Amino acid sequence: MSLKSERRGIHVDQSELLCKKGCGYYGNPAWQGFCSKCWREEYHKARQKQIQEDWELAERLQREEEEAYASSQSTQGAQSLTFSKFEEKKTNEKTRKVTTVKKFFTASSRTGAKKEIQEAKAPSPSINRQASIETDRVSKEFIEFLKTYHKPGQDIYKQCKLFLDAMNHKRELSIEEQSECAQDFYQNVAEKLQTRWKVPPEKVEKAMDQIEKYIMTRQYKYVFCPETTDDEKKDLAVQKRIRALHWVTPQMLCVPVNEEIPEVSDMVVKAITDIIEMDSKRVPRDKLACITKCSKHIFNAIKITKNEPASADDFLPTLIYIVLKGNPPRLQSNIQYITRFCNPSRLMTGEDGYYFTNLCCAVAFIEKLDAQSLNLSQEDFDRFMTGQTSPKKQESDSFSPDVCLGVKQMYKNLDLLSQLNERQERIVNEAKKLEKDLIDWTDGITKEVQDIVEKYPLEIKPKNQALAAIDSENVENDKLPPPLQPQVYAG
Repeated sequence: MSLKSERRGIHVDQSELLCKKGCGYYGNPAWQGFCSKCWREEYHKARQKQIQEDWELAERLQREEEEAYASSQSTQGAQSLTFSKFEEKKTNEKTRKVTTVKKFFTASSRTGAKKEIQEAKAPSPSINRQASIETDRVSKEFIEFLKTYHKPGQDIYKQCKLFLDAMNHKRELSIEEQSECAQDFYQNVAEKLQTRWKVPPEKVEKAMDQIEKYIMTRQYKYVFCPETTDDEKKDLAVQKRIRALHWVTPQMLCVPVNEEIPEVSDMVVKAITDIIEMDSKRVPRDKLACITKCSKHIFNAIKITKNEPASADDFLPTLIYIVLKGNPPRLQSNIQYITRFCNPSRLMTGEDGYYFTNLCCAVAFIEKLDAQSLNLSQEDFDRFMTGQTSPKKQESDSFSPDVCLGVKQMYKNLDLLSQLNERQERIVNEAKKLEKDLIDWTDGITKEVQDIVEKYPLEIKPKNQALAAIDSENVENDKLPPPLQPQVYAG
């Protein structure tokens, strides 16, 4: 049950975090290893290919129906005319549907996004509904912020209102399509700020953060963990997986953090708090900020423990340990929400993008974690996963004198619980063995009895007939003298 003597830490090369297309930006497992920009390019290519195939199929079906209509028109009378009208109506309906699909899936460039925004000018009732306190606060902050931009600020506010109105008319679209609309809107506004309104890059970044906050505060309830996706199912699977791995220790992951140091222990608690707090935020940028704060606490904890700056090889195992220890709620939903609706520039570069990519790697590692990853034998890994036993805890005698009595007592109680668990397992195993022996003994006796019965079968003979009287055949019995009677001789 002991760990293997050779320790092998979790190592991820820096190049593995970058986009696999080689553009230099950070990749993401949710985008199949691409960055946001390259993923959208690949997605558009695949989508255009599918659209072309669907269009060719529709044209072929239309030609076949037209040929069938032309051949039947010459042989049929009035009934044929009625049927042909039906066929023509059916063909027009199919063509209209294909055209509608093509409009949905055409390359959503800036002009496409602009048309979608301009077409939705009618105010939506859901936009005019009574806003929550947080929504009102964000709206006031957004308006005050845009006042510093003067004329561009007015246009930005108008574009945001039109976009929200358009999104309310697209609830029937899939979450991926809604994400595409949001990404196109971000790109369209950012380019307008830079080219048309000549806003400096630093102010563009601040403006995009405020736009994202204003937009996503209103869209959060519709696009976070929607019912049309399997995000909730993935959340439950990850939570179940993390609960099953509760026995994983820092030593198994080669985590360079000593929680016995009070400062390090405080940093670990803060990191867990930050990663859990991520679920309470509504804006993707705020969720990213929680991940960044968590990561910085991890780096500080490693630095205090090692008395030197932390490396990337130290950070990822510690982040995995923090996720296992904290078990953040709705982890997959939060990751998908950030991936779909965060400003792509934040995920592609900078410390936010780096920490978020590492979090995605940590979750992927937890989902695929096995015995080899923890330097354990497969037998020990299976026993730990099924709860049959747990890794041996630190002996209380090995603690330094300055460790508090509560920690010593805690490890002592854990050791006692471990011993009781092992005794209970032995009793249960012996009881199962006894039960098996009794069943085997019963089956053996039954088989022996059956063998004897088959070897010596019981034969039941018919009942013997009564013996006939000696004189039964004498028909003249009535002429015989009476039988002799015994006489007593008195002598």
